[in-house]
Amino acid sequence: MLTPLAYGLAIVLDLLVIFIGLRFFFQPRAAAAGYGVPAREGGDPAYLTIKGLRDLVSGILGLALLAFSGADAAAWFMLVIALTPLGDTVIVLRHGGTKAVAFGIHFATALAVLVSAILLFAA
Repeated sequence: MLTPLAYGLAIVLDLLVIFIGLRFFFQPRAAAAGYGVPAREGGDPAYLTIKGLRDLVSGILGLALLAFSGADAAAWFMLVIALTPLGDTVIVLRHGGTKAVAFGIHFATALAVLVSAILLFAA
């Protein structure tokens, strides 16, 4: 019972991160606004692409670990990758984003990723 839940949550989180990464490639300004720090007009679009690539690769790596390495490797990955949304929380707060976005999206995501790690360790 615990194993399907652990894998299911990890897969959903990885797919969401892939979706977010792809959104930064195809709708960078909207994705940046959703992130909590809107992109400046005329700003360097390379940074939005970097954010998209970071998320896309993170999601693909998470799925690859689930598929080819098993629960322990995926759990360690989730534990470490939780630093990304924790860092995103700080970035949003430091750059004029709202507390609602910082904590309601990024911090909540970090908690969900940590729950996923715990479930994978238990699986």
